[in-house]
Amino acid sequence: MSFMRILHTILALSLVALATNVHAGPVDLTAWPDHEAISGQAGELVSYPSHSPFTLWEVGKSEMLDPPTDANAFLFMPEAASADAPVPAVVLLHGAAGVLSARELTYGAQFAEMGVAALVVDAFGARRDRAFGFIDRLLEITETMVLADAYAGLLYLDDLPEVDGTRVALMGFSYGGMSTMLGAFEQTAEALNPGGKRFAAHIAFYGPCIARFDDIRATGAPVLLLAGSEDGIVDPERCHEIVEDLREGGAEAEFVLYEGAYHQWDGRFPGPRTIGRNLADCEFNVNDKGVVRDTLTLLPMTGPFLRKVILGVCSDSDGYLIGRDDAVRNRSNRDVGAFLMRAFNGDG
Repeated sequence: MSFMRILHTILALSLVALATNVHAGPVDLTAWPDHEAISGQAGELVSYPSHSPFTLWEVGKSEMLDPPTDANAFLFMPEAASADAPVPAVVLLHGAAGVLSARELTYGAQFAEMGVAALVVDAFGARRDRAFGFIDRLLEITETMVLADAYAGLLYLDDLPEVDGTRVALMGFSYGGMSTMLGAFEQTAEALNPGGKRFAAHIAFYGPCIARFDDIRATGAPVLLLAGSEDGIVDPERCHEIVEDLREGGAEAEFVLYEGAYHQWDGRFPGPRTIGRNLADCEFNVNDKGVVRDTLTLLPMTGPFLRKVILGVCSDSDGYLIGRDDAVRNRSNRDVGAFLMRAFNGDG
């Protein structure tokens, strides 16, 4: 091979390497836009292929057990994002009330203002044929379905030239926070995206710590759990157990408890006020085949009927307290910003 051909080959390979590794500079998430001023902004409604397994056991079994589904989401893209300088991103998972203007959409707009793309998944909206009412949605639309949309969303973002697919975090609230925890285990990731990409970080806002895995291998991405000391639906001791599982499984994991904070401190309603059913006493086990079982009754969660029975036995009607607290929201913004800057910028 001639010297010029060798030179051209080296130059071409260098250009490919540069194109592969190019991304926008470090993100700064220390100054969050005012959430009141930015509340109500809506991103672009997008759709992408997903599926609807009831639990991890059903994934890929058949179209009857794991039917294809078109996921719905709201995409917030920073103005400066481009193929020449792709930006990191966050996939956001909503709580039991669905996508809220004051929470998921506001965080999405805030991230975009700070130079981070955001994909707000609407798992309930994509499955209106399954359930429409509040209770029916929680029985028919499971955490695994939410995670199927999340991992499919990771692939969707990776295909966008404006997004750096190696720097996509998963962040969820309450019901979505519980899903975010489950998504940090390798068994979940491998089932929903076998051999594929993993999220760069996981952040769970006040997610009930009620499910533990027999297979505690983590994806390796760092995990941050956030909760309030006055949140009756979150058992701190159980959260510490899950954090220890994740650490033993190979992830850096941390649990932050905000003194005096109630559930949904970043919501719209001042508190404290009582809502919902309390799941704090529920304990589920996920075995190595993906079967979810209630540890009290030993019943497997194989469909909506048994899910209703299990949740009816382990939960109570006393509810739990929610309450907006802007001071706590500012603290969690600082903690989340610092955590994501480490994950996205490689700062230790």
